[in-house]
Amino acid sequence: MPILTEEEAEVLDELLTNTTPEVNPNVEGPFIKNYRQGMMVALDRFSAQYIQSRMLATKQTPAELISSMIRKEMATTG
Repeated sequence: MPILTEEEAEVLDELLTNTTPEVNPNVEGPFIKNYRQGMMVALDRFSAQYIQSRMLATKQTPAELISSMIRKEMATTG
């Protein structure tokens, strides 16, 4: 996730402040679809703390971190 400049942050803040999101309860988004497909996974305390530490250090989402770890694992074992 890139770090925004002050100008970019102000433009984004202005956009989000003045824009009303459009919501349609009849349309399911990707998170609901993934949840229904059993994509939610519970982590043990150690794994959750590791992911959170890496997330704060790298400014990446947990999904980005896990994807990166899986790709590295596949590259080394493939």
